[in-house]
Amino acid sequence: MGAFSSRAISVPAATALAAVASTSPALAATPGIDAADTAWMMVATALVLMMTVPGLALFYSGMVRKKNVLATMAQSLAAVVIISILWVAFGYSLSFVGDGPWLGSLDRAFLAGLSLDSVHPAAKTIPESLFMLYQMTFAIITVALVAGSVADRMRFSAYLMFSIGWFIFVYVPLAHWIWGGGFLASIGVIDFAGGLVVHLSAGTGGLVAALVMGQRQGYGAENLAPFDLSLAVIGTGLLWVGWFGFNGGSALGANSHAVMAILATHLAACAGAITWGAIEWSARRKPSVLGMISGAVAGLGTITPASGFVAPWHGIVIGVIAGAVCYWACTWLKHRFKYDDSLDVFGVHGIGGLTGTVLAGVFATAAIGGVAGLLEGHPRQLLVQLYGVAVTLVWSGGVTYALLKLVGAVVPLRVSRAQELEGLDISQHGEALQ
Repeated sequence: MGAFSSRAISVPAATALAAVASTSPALAATPGIDAADTAWMMVATALVLMMTVPGLALFYSGMVRKKNVLATMAQSLAAVVIISILWVAFGYSLSFVGDGPWLGSLDRAFLAGLSLDSVHPAAKTIPESLFMLYQMTFAIITVALVAGSVADRMRFSAYLMFSIGWFIFVYVPLAHWIWGGGFLASIGVIDFAGGLVVHLSAGTGGLVAALVMGQRQGYGAENLAPFDLSLAVIGTGLLWVGWFGFNGGSALGANSHAVMAILATHLAACAGAITWGAIEWSARRKPSVLGMISGAVAGLGTITPASGFVAPWHGIVIGVIAGAVCYWACTWLKHRFKYDDSLDVFGVHGIGGLTGTVLAGVFATAAIGGVAGLLEGHPRQLLVQLYGVAVTLVWSGGVTYALLKLVGAVVPLRVSRAQELEGLDISQHGEALQ
């Protein structure tokens, strides 16, 4: 998702960071925009946008109760329309323009100075406008992911206020720190397509939100089974295909690195689905459809930070680990601490993002991504990855908590008990499925 240290994967991370450091905030024009790279990145941008609407919207809404389907879809749709505007207004500029250690600049606020020929130093073969648009789709889905933890109970007005604040104070800084030449990039943290910036940040934010808001009415006593798993399966398919743009597009060009990332991504999804299903089959004597799609998404999220740095067979290993670890997080860990993460955002995305970021430091292969990991004799990369994990956990968790308290002082975070029992479709939107 646009890292200087991860996207410039044909050279070592240090070289990419040096290129950033030598770039002035006022981005210069390029001598060579490549038609093939531009065409691929247009497709990748469309694929990633598809991941939120309709992909995530269907995936999430298929796992809630019938009375909350439209409200759940509305949260994904709201993330698209609001974050898109905020990204153009200041998000892109603060994330990717300028090379400060903490934030970028406002030189590109409202895309000031953007021309047909301008390019970003991280993607010199595509128009800067396309690079900006591609990065926008990642900001959108990250904000939308958080909502899954508090499905069935968050007031829509509170969700809007929280999403705006979370985008500004969590996503934008993390994107700059890791992908925009910030302090985590400067020490060599690698995150090819969002293990930290997207998955761990969203999962941590979702966990904190679930803890602050408390359990749903009837949690642990009533049947909160999904309304229509067929919607969730369709959503999984759209997410899976969209992930090819998510990870493959992070190579920022139509090249062999994009293909290798896609291959590792697909294999990890397959391995994750098989592993989760096999564990269920062994423990419960039946592999559930919900378990298999959860395993696939776990594999996809876990391979994300490593996808441009590892060999295809590493993708299989990472997928197996993802299926097992995320299954444990969504069953034993969740039940042990009794938190109501409605759609297992922390268990799948948070734990998956954490695991994948650490494994990137283990399996990173210099011949593929320009960075060597523990298995190639560079233990420092693993330590750097662990540091990146710690920073993301603390920042996302702490800021999320503060934002929820602030929003809660303005409007109630949660709908009333009567509204929750009636359903958010009616109480928040005045509509319902028949």
